[in-house]
Amino acid sequence: MKTKHLKTDDFLTTSQLAAILGLSRIAIYKKIKKGEIKAIKIGRMYVIPKSYVSEVFGYSLSPSRKKIIEKAVRKVMQEYGEVIIKLGNE
Repeated sequence: MKTKHLKTDDFLTTSQLAAILGLSRIAIYKKIKKGEIKAIKIGRMYVIPKSYVSEVFGYSLSPSRKKIIEKAVRKVMQEYGEVIIKLGNE
């Protein structure tokens, strides 16, 4: 695949995918190396096709959707955090 024909809008960087998934960049790199995430190596960096992310998750996570999810998680943790932590320790 020739890089001059790639459109940057069609890909996510490892940092962008990490932010979307709530993981570290290192975790993303490890998943790429294990083959858990399909990525294309360009020079020394990896990019992940947005079509792959859409395929895996069923849709693209926009920043507004991510904020909605984060708000819901905070609310659940605020209301049920102690119970969740206790269940996690069992």
